[in-house]
Amino acid sequence: MFLPEQYKSGIYGLFVGDALGVPVEFSARANLEKNPVTGMRSGGPHRQPTGTWSDDSSMALCLMASMQERGDIDCDDIMQRFATWVFDGVYTPYEECFDCGHTCIQAISRYQHGTPAELCGGNSLQSNGNGSLMRILPLISYLYPLYGSDLTASDEAMALIHTISGLTHRHPIAQSACGIYLNIAARLLDGAILPNAISTGTAAALDWYAKQPQFAEHLAAWDRIVDPSAWAAAPVEQVNSGGYVVDSLEASLWCLLNTENYRDCVLKAVNLGDDTDTTAAIAGGLAGLAYGMNDIPTEWITVLARKDMIEQYLP
Repeated sequence: MFLPEQYKSGIYGLFVGDALGVPVEFSARANLEKNPVTGMRSGGPHRQPTGTWSDDSSMALCLMASMQERGDIDCDDIMQRFATWVFDGVYTPYEECFDCGHTCIQAISRYQHGTPAELCGGNSLQSNGNGSLMRILPLISYLYPLYGSDLTASDEAMALIHTISGLTHRHPIAQSACGIYLNIAARLLDGAILPNAISTGTAAALDWYAKQPQFAEHLAAWDRIVDPSAWAAAPVEQVNSGGYVVDSLEASLWCLLNTENYRDCVLKAVNLGDDTDTTAAIAGGLAGLAYGMNDIPTEWITVLARKDMIEQYLP
C-alpha cells in the first residue's frame, strides 16, 4: 500500500539534503575536512539564504506539479515546466534559477526549438551527468501504486523511468542509474530496511539491464555496486562525488550504507565535497524514505525555503 506520509519524508529528505549542500557546492573535500558542514548555512558560491534549495529540487518539483495537475505522465507538460523554471524562475525559492546543468539546459533548448520531449535528452557518453537522477524520486509516487516493489517485473515501468530520465539524459548509463535508484525506493516504500532495499533493488535492476542489449553494453559502469556490502567497506578515498551520474549514485549508496540515520547520511554526503547538493539530495531522498519524517532534524525543516510550495504538490 502506498503511504503518502512515507513518500513525503522522501521528498523532504531530497529538499533538505539539497539545501544543506548548496552553500558548499564545489568545495574541495580537504577543505570540508577542516571545516565540516554540521547544519544549515547561508552564502557559498550562489550567495543564497539559509535553507535555499537548487536545481535538484526545482526539477523534482516540476515533475511533482505535472503529475498532480495532469493526473498522469505528460512529457510535454514536464518539459514546459522545466522551461518556466529556467527562464521565468517558477518552481524556485526566490523566483530565480541560479543553477542549471549544461545537459539540462541543452535539452530544454532543444524542446523549445521543436524536438519531441522524449528525444530532448543528450545521449552521448558525455551526457551522463546526474541531472536526471537528482530529480527522479517523485516518479515513484506514480510507479509504486501501479507496479509494486519490483519495478523490473514490468517492462512498461522500466520504460517509463527511462523516458522521464531521457527528457534531459537519454544515455543508457544515466537511465540505468534512475532504474537502480527507483527500484531501491520502491522496496523502501514496501517496508524493506535500507540495506536490504539497496541489495535487492540493485540486484534486480542489474539483472534486468543485463538482459537488455542497449544497457548490457554499459553494465560495467556499475561494477562497484554489484555487491553493495563490499562497496560499503570501500575507503572514502575511493568514493568520488562529482557530477558524473555513476559517481553520484555510488557516493549516495556509500553514505546510506555507512550511516544509520538521516542526519548522519546527508552530512556525510555533503562533506564528501564537490557536487555537494546533488549527492546529498540523492542520498537524502532514500534516507527520508528509510527513516521517516521524524528523523529529519526539525531545525533543518524549519528553515527550509518555500515549504508551502513543496506541500502544494504532495499527494
